Amino acid sequence: MKNITDWFQEAERVAQSALCTRAKCGAVIVAGDEIIGEGYNAPPRDDMHNAKCVTEVYDRDKKPKYDLTCCVHAEWRAIMDVFKNHPEQLLGATLYYVRLGDDGKVRPSGAPFCTVCSRLALDVGIAKFGLFHKHGPMLYDSKDYNERSYAFHLYTHL
Repeated sequence: MKNITDWFQEAERVAQSALCTRAKCGAVIVAGDEIIGEGYNAPPRDDMHNAKCVTEVYDRDKKPKYDLTCCVHAEWRAIMDVFKNHPEQLLGATLYYVRLGDDGKVRPSGAPFCTVCSRLALDVGIAKFGLFHKHGPMLYDSKDYNERSYAFHLYTHL
């Protein structure tokens, strides 16, 4: 049986396929002891012509922190993957997310902040949301993760 570190390593493996030019992120969704969905961040349909953030028209300063990219988030793709193949297993599953640094190694996550990902995970019934922090892996209850994501914006934009 795999442990929490193994699942983060699986998310790291998936992140290697990311096409985003800003950050390589990966996510896996696990039910029981099986990966039921995986995703990496990339422009829609993996088509670099859809990568609007590499054009001069794109202005990162006008976008919120959780959406500085033009890519589909790794978490969204993992959830869509589950819906394509194992929708009956999504309720109660755990999502593990990592972001890689420029060196290709897992970069510690900060506090939960993406309210789009937190709402989506909560809405589809994901029970736990895992981040790899500098002090080690952390599993959040999805409701708590959502609350923390909103609190991040409430207290960092004053």
